[in-house]
Amino acid sequence: MTAAATAQLAFDGSGIDGSLFTSVTDFARDTKWLNTPLELWTNLGLGVFAVLMLMGWWNARRRDTRAMTVALAAPVAVVVAFAAAEVVKKIVGEVRPCRSVPHAYIVDACPAPSDYAFPSGHTTTAAATVAALFLLDRRLSAIAAVFAVIEGFTRVYVGAHYPHDVLGSALLALPVAYLTSLALRRWATPLVAALSRSALRPLLTAESRMVPQHAR
Repeated sequence: MTAAATAQLAFDGSGIDGSLFTSVTDFARDTKWLNTPLELWTNLGLGVFAVLMLMGWWNARRRDTRAMTVALAAPVAVVVAFAAAEVVKKIVGEVRPCRSVPHAYIVDACPAPSDYAFPSGHTTTAAATVAALFLLDRRLSAIAAVFAVIEGFTRVYVGAHYPHDVLGSALLALPVAYLTSLALRRWATPLVAALSRSALRPLLTAESRMVPQHAR
């Protein structure tokens, strides 16, 4: 199937909130000094969520096995949410705004026609991190939430997604990541407890192995 045929078969989401989208992209046109910083942030900013999950893991080493299980489950939950979003993206097949609203000011490069818009993969990753950290550390989850809002805004600002793509990502990622973390906390805690007694102990707990008195 040619790129043109693919584009014709795709769903046009501009009728949902195209006016709001163009309002944001008009703002981008009026703030060209922000274009490059936000275009860089919209991709590189995802590293913040990886750092927050690493912080959660590091802090969990000083807590119990359940906390460590949730910390290890966080990236798994994000991957599961992202995979679910990719399935939805193929099902919905919403054409990117750069193709359906060609008159809009677009900062980001227009992807291939087969790279659909709904939901936003970047925002899915961000929102999933918020949910994955919620069971582990509410403070880290709150910090992730702030950055997730910024990430969602930048996806619209650079012209990569409509506002409903971002909102839909959050509505999908939050429950999927939360339930995945919840399930893994229940099912994987015994496994993590067993691994904590293995050579992986330094990665799973900050406590040193107790040496019996007779072994000294």
